[in-house]
Amino acid sequence: MQSQLFQTIVLGVKSLLVQKMRASLAALGIFIGTSTVIWLVAMGEGVSYQAQQQILELGAKNVIVKTKDPSAGSDQDANQRVKKYGLLRADYRRIVENIPNIKRAIPMRELHFELRLDDRTVDSKLVGCVEDYLELNQLKMARGRWLAPRDRGEKVVVLADETAKRLFPYENPIGRTIWVGSEFYKVIGQTKPRTASAAIGGSLDSREYNLDAYIPLLTLRRRIGDLVMKRVGGGTGFNFVGEKVELSQITVEVTDIKYVDETAAIIENLLKMFHDEEDYSVVVPRELLRQAERTKAMFNALLVVIAGISLLVGGIGIMNIMLATVTERTREIGVRRALGAKRRDIIMQFLVETVVLTGSGGFLGVLFGLSVGPIFRIAKQLLTIAAPELLPPIVQTIEPRIALWSVVLSLFISFGVGLLFGVYPARQAAYMDPIEALRHE
Repeated sequence: MQSQLFQTIVLGVKSLLVQKMRASLAALGIFIGTSTVIWLVAMGEGVSYQAQQQILELGAKNVIVKTKDPSAGSDQDANQRVKKYGLLRADYRRIVENIPNIKRAIPMRELHFELRLDDRTVDSKLVGCVEDYLELNQLKMARGRWLAPRDRGEKVVVLADETAKRLFPYENPIGRTIWVGSEFYKVIGQTKPRTASAAIGGSLDSREYNLDAYIPLLTLRRRIGDLVMKRVGGGTGFNFVGEKVELSQITVEVTDIKYVDETAAIIENLLKMFHDEEDYSVVVPRELLRQAERTKAMFNALLVVIAGISLLVGGIGIMNIMLATVTERTREIGVRRALGAKRRDIIMQFLVETVVLTGSGGFLGVLFGLSVGPIFRIAKQLLTIAAPELLPPIVQTIEPRIALWSVVLSLFISFGVGLLFGVYPARQAAYMDPIEALRHE
């Protein structure tokens, strides 16, 4: 049996070598189809990865824990001079020390403050933050520098773009001092303009960054404190009310997007243990999570369609060639049947020829497909040198990512095409009338 199968394979290969050009063109079709699958999947994976990274940078891996005034909008505690509520520094320590799968946790405190320089004033949002706040909010420095560990507790400030322009319309603010409340602070940096983040469903609020001023969180705690008094009323009827808040927000970034919901649930249970009332909210950017999943699903669907088209085109080409081969070799088939060859032998012979064609083309196509990275980079460099205006900016940032499943799929397509589209021509040959075949000229 093994000897017969080997002889059939040898006979099939010899038959293909008789028509080298035709066999090469047939294999070339499979080569192109197979390498196209790998190349397009690699490019699609690269674009998908980039799109998902942009979504993740918007905060899809973040759990946002915010301070909430439990009596806002009600008459509760209306006569209370000082309200104490919200997140505590102890909450931050408990989150960091007790919850797994956390990459980092970033606390911050913000309040509205008046900044002054001579006769110019700005009602700014004063943000007490740590060094990671810059990267978290995708802020970029225009000049100067961002807050550093050595600045903790120091009276230094980084101004947002619009804040700096209102206080220093014609001057470089770096190194100058401004009034923050009742104290002088040294300006050490200025951020670039930052587009306001839009509100996303019910998860994330809109946020304006260009009128901010950033100081170290420890400085805000020591120089300004947790208690902020406000004057309400007017004339002779005004009085002071205060709010005591330690932290306005804690942004928890998890190591992987799959831990977001689990981490949010743990944080909520942890806060319930130490807060008598719900003076906090735990926000999960579910819209961003769903968008990341939809983006990946759309790209995967696109790649499946590409693979299906490649399979169809390659298979039709192989079937046409094998049908033509059957017609040309009608007399050969008749001779073999007359000498005692069975129908299954004829089917096996033509299937072997088809599988050898598609397998060799598929194997070479896989080898060429694996070179997508170097070839794409070389082509991009040549195009950048020759005609940079023809290269869109988004293409410059794309890096093909070869998916292992596409390589396996390509090989499966190669051999599958040989079997699937070789069966019909093989059956046509096998069920040919031997007498009519011998008469064929």
